[in-house]
Amino acid sequence: MGSGGSGGRGAGGAGGADLVAHADDLGVVGSDAYRLHEAFRRDGDHARAATFEAARALGAGNFASGKALLKVHDTWQSQYAALRDACAQISNHLDYSAARHARDDAAVLGSLTRVSVLSEYLK
Repeated sequence: MGSGGSGGRGAGGAGGADLVAHADDLGVVGSDAYRLHEAFRRDGDHARAATFEAARALGAGNFASGKALLKVHDTWQSQYAALRDACAQISNHLDYSAARHARDDAAVLGSLTRVSVLSEYLK
């Protein structure tokens, strides 16, 4: 997804630039975000569980590092959840955007087809 430059001469949005979103590009980025989400969900959760178990075992043995490792676990869990959710949101938003653009294109094509049929009829 990128911004097509028309140098202020285009008929597009603010500043004259037209937004160009190619469904193929959105699909690639959306798929990458989904794969990252799934891999991170699987591997990140493994790290969380292992860290928690180590903190628990160290704490049970009265090691001060158990408490510190539990803080690492809690921070990791917070950051892990935020990144995992962001990947899911990116994937979902790009899927939505691609579908929305396809519906908009179909609506425009349908309108143009009706105008074309009417033009032929009026000739």
